Amino acid sequence: MTTILIVDDDINILKLVSIHLSESGYKIFQAKDGIEALGVLNRESCDLAVVDVMMPYMDGYALTKEIRKKYDIPVILLTAKSHIEDKEEGFRSGTDDYLVKPFEPKELNFRIEALLRRCDKQLDESIIRLGSTTINKRNYEVQIRDRTILLPLKEFELLYFLALNSMQVFSRDQLIEHIWGLDYEGDERTVDVHVKRLRERFSKLTNDFQIKTVRGIGYSLEANRR
Repeated sequence: MTTILIVDDDINILKLVSIHLSESGYKIFQAKDGIEALGVLNRESCDLAVVDVMMPYMDGYALTKEIRKKYDIPVILLTAKSHIEDKEEGFRSGTDDYLVKPFEPKELNFRIEALLRRCDKQLDESIIRLGSTTINKRNYEVQIRDRTILLPLKEFELLYFLALNSMQVFSRDQLIEHIWGLDYEGDERTVDVHVKRLRERFSKLTNDFQIKTVRGIGYSLEANRR
């Protein structure tokens, strides 16, 4: 189910938008200001955020900038202002769309659907999901439930490549060619060391996948089916 975060200090707007989007089949999280919104994003996986501009503690522009730093989700800004300067500030902060109050709930729905369609196309291979594990090549992060893991570059690239081609077996030479390049001067042991580190990192965190040794050939990532 697609999950949407709604952020607005106006309780009536928060309730109206939440009811409308829930009836449209979305799972909704709510926040009354930017600080609370960042807490929700840290705990929950959201697919899109609808953010009011005028809020206490942290306004919508600042919140959008913070979202852009850490999360790769589309943002729609809601505002009572329609001046071009306000729209410019919104887009400079990183918003994907802009809706002026008062608005028809159906229009918000149309804009959400359009943004999600666009993002689905962009994320076809950028994000790999294995159960509760997300491997995101756009920000080079691995997320397991509410925990974010930053890997050394080559470890991430090896994990991403094996996950993208799960259930396929690759020799050490093939992995060196794909991850380190043809001009790499090291030996096959490099692959073994990186696989060992990945296993040590993830074996206690998740059973969503395993990197299997295929004797006499190389390695394969196997996703556990639920």
